Amino acid sequence: MSKRAIYLLFVTLILSACSNTKYLTGNQKLYTGPDIQVDTSEITKSDQKFIQNEMKGLIRPLPNSSILGLRVKLWLYNKTHNRKNFIQKFLSKYGEPPVLISNVDVDQNAKIMANRLQNEGFFQSQANGDTASKGKTAKAIFHVAAGPSYAVRNIIWPVNKTNLDTAIAGTRSKTLFVPGNNYNLDIIKGERIRIDAQLKEEGFYYFAPENLIMKIDSTVGKHQVDIQVQVKGETPARARDIYAINNIYIYPNYTLRDTSLMLDKARPYNNYFVVQKREYVHDYVFKNVVQFHNGSIYSRTEHNKALNRFVELGPFKFVKNRFEDVPNTDSNKLNVYYFLTQYPRKSFRFEVLGRTTSANFTGTQLNINWRNRNAFKGAELLTVSLFGSTDVQVSGQNSGYNVYQAGIQTGLSWPRFIAPFNFTSSSAFVPHTNFTLQYAITNRQKLYALNSFSGSWGYQWKQNAHKTHEFHLADVNYVSAANVTQQYKDSIIHTRNPALKHVIDNQLTFGPSYSYTYTNTTEDYRINTFYYNGKISTSALALGLISGADTTAGKVRKIFGAPFNQYVKLENEIRFYHKTGLYSQIAARFIAGVGVPFGNSTIMPYSQQFFIGGTNSLRGFQARSVGPGTYYNADNGGFLADESGDIKLEANIEYRPKLFSIVRGALFMDAGNIWNMRSQAGVPGGAFSKNFINQLAIDAGFGLRFDLTVLVLRTDMGYPLRKPWLPAGQRLKLDTRDGVFNLAIGYPF
Repeated sequence: MSKRAIYLLFVTLILSACSNTKYLTGNQKLYTGPDIQVDTSEITKSDQKFIQNEMKGLIRPLPNSSILGLRVKLWLYNKTHNRKNFIQKFLSKYGEPPVLISNVDVDQNAKIMANRLQNEGFFQSQANGDTASKGKTAKAIFHVAAGPSYAVRNIIWPVNKTNLDTAIAGTRSKTLFVPGNNYNLDIIKGERIRIDAQLKEEGFYYFAPENLIMKIDSTVGKHQVDIQVQVKGETPARARDIYAINNIYIYPNYTLRDTSLMLDKARPYNNYFVVQKREYVHDYVFKNVVQFHNGSIYSRTEHNKALNRFVELGPFKFVKNRFEDVPNTDSNKLNVYYFLTQYPRKSFRFEVLGRTTSANFTGTQLNINWRNRNAFKGAELLTVSLFGSTDVQVSGQNSGYNVYQAGIQTGLSWPRFIAPFNFTSSSAFVPHTNFTLQYAITNRQKLYALNSFSGSWGYQWKQNAHKTHEFHLADVNYVSAANVTQQYKDSIIHTRNPALKHVIDNQLTFGPSYSYTYTNTTEDYRINTFYYNGKISTSALALGLISGADTTAGKVRKIFGAPFNQYVKLENEIRFYHKTGLYSQIAARFIAGVGVPFGNSTIMPYSQQFFIGGTNSLRGFQARSVGPGTYYNADNGGFLADESGDIKLEANIEYRPKLFSIVRGALFMDAGNIWNMRSQAGVPGGAFSKNFINQLAIDAGFGLRFDLTVLVLRTDMGYPLRKPWLPAGQRLKLDTRDGVFNLAIGYPF
C-alpha cells in the first residue's frame, strides 16, 4: 500500500471519528464533560487545583472516552451497533453508546460535591450546576464556593476511670488525628476503627466502632474544631467489660449434621479440650495452634492467629469458630469452640504439565501424585510422586539431543518442629519439619544418563506474611553417570572442553543449608514491591577438616569409595517491581552467587554450579552457552555444552505494558556472566578477575506474553549486544541475524 493511500485512510478515520454527532436524533446532545469553576476568594491556589480534580472525579456519568480527542469507541458503536454482519458483531463489543447531556443530573452532582467538601472540612461550601450547549454537543458547568477549611485544634480524650474510658485514652499515642490538619470525616471513621481494633486486643470482645461518637465543636473560632472522643451513652454493659477465656473446645471431625456439643466426650489436653466421636487426630496436634488458655484476656490477634494455624495444619478445609458467654455465671468469661471440617484424608491426582527448563528445553511432564493428609493421626502429610518428562529444544544447537527424565519422590511433613529441643512459634503460621527422598534418572539422548539419589531433613517456618525461613540440617545428593556414549567421550577428547568431563563426574554432596525469603509482591495495592532470597549451603565442611582432605596435596578423601565434594556456596536474588500504570510495570532483577570449593574439591560439583543464558536468563544467548569469563569453544562436537562456573552475576530489566485483551508486551535488557573461582586447564579466560565488568555479556529484545489465566505463554526475541569472548574492541556489536527466539511458560522473574 502506497504512503498516499495510508495517509488517506488515516484522514478518513479521523473525519469519521469526528462526525459522531451526526448519529444523534431530535434534541439529543452529546455530553463532552464537566467544567469546574472554583471560587478562590478563601482558599489557596493549590487547594483550588485539588478541589477541581477531586470534584471532576465525582461527576457521573463520565463522558465517552477519547484518544487524542477522538471518541473511537463511540465511533465503533455508531458503526456496528446494528450488527449486520460477523465483523460488526465482533467489533460491537468494543463500542460505547453515546453519553447524552440529558443523562447528567447537575443538581444531584452539585449536592454530592458540596457534601464531599463538607466532609473534608469546608463546612460552608456550596455548589450549583448548569449546562451549556454548542451545536450537537453540551457540557456541564459547576460553580463551587468551598469557603474556608476548618482545621483540628484539640483532641479531647475520656477522663473517667472506667476500664473502657481508660483503655480508649490509652490509645491516644497512635491516633490518626493531627492538630493543624484539616477536618476529614474519613479520618474520623478510620479513628473509630483503629480504637476498636486496639480495644479488641485488650479484652473488649463485644465493643464495636459504632459505640464511639466523635463530637465536633466548630464554635472555637479561627476556623478550627475540637474533637471530643466519647462512648455513646446507649452502649450496652457487656461492650464496656473486659472478657477472659474460660474453656476451649476443639472438634476435629465436625460435620454439618452435628448439632450437639457433646461436652460429655470432651477430653482435656494441655490448655484445651478435644471432642471427637472417634479419634481422627491425636490430642497433642493442637498444642501450638491455640495460644489462648483459661484466664487469658481475649485478643483479636490471637483469635485470628488460631484460625489461620488450624488451616495451616493441613488436614482441615474449613474452620468455624464461636465465642459464647459462660452460662449461669456473673463472670465475664467466654467459652471458645472450634469446629473443623476435614479434607478427604487420601487423594490421588494425575497431572499433565507444559514447562520450560533453564537449559532452553520445552516439553511436557506427567505427574502421578498420592497424598495422605493425616498419615499417622498427627496431621502428617505423606506424599508419593511418580514423574516422567520429555524435553526438546525448539531453537538451538541441541536440537536432536532430547532429554528424558523419570523418577520417584516421597516426602513426609510434620506441622511442628521435630527436634530434641522445644521450639515454639508465636506467628500465625505453623512451622513444618520436612523429610524427603528422591531418585531420578536423566537420559540425554545420544550422550549420557545420570542417576541421582537425594534426601533431606529440615525445617520451614514463616516469621510473618512476608518472611520465610528454611533450614536443612542435612541435604544429601549423589549423582553418577551411566551409559556414556562413545560420541560424548570422543567430544571430550576432541574439544578439550573440561565442562564436558565435569558433567559425568560422580558427585557426592552433604551438609546443611539455610535460606531466607522476604517478599511483599502479593500486595497488589503497592506501587513498588520487592522480593529477596538469600541462601547459604555447605558440603562436608566438618568432615573435610577432620579428615585433612586436600586435593591439591594429593589427599583425596572418600566415602564408600566415592570422593566427596567440599564447598561453601552463597546465593542472592533481588527483584523489584514498579507499577507505571494500572496494567503496566517495570520489573528488575539482580543475581549474585559464589561457590568456594576447597579441601577435597578444586571446582564446584556440576549440580551446584551456576549457569547463564536462555529463556529465564540472558535471552539473547543460547541456554548455558555464555562463559565462563571470556572462554568460548566454537568446536563443540555437534552439540552445545553446558558451560558452568563457580561465580555468577546477572542483571535484568524489562518494561511490561498491556497491549490489548490477553496480550502483554515486553521490552528487556539482560547482562551477566559466570566465572570459575580458579583457573582451569582448557578454559582460558574463565577465572574471575578484576576485569570482570569488561567480561559481561549484554543483550536486549522484545516479547509478547499471552495471559491465558491458567498459564502465561511467553515469546521473547533477544539480540546479543555484547559478546565477551570476542577480542577487545569488537565485543560491542548488534547483528539482527544473531537473534534468539525464546518460547517459555511463565514470566522470567
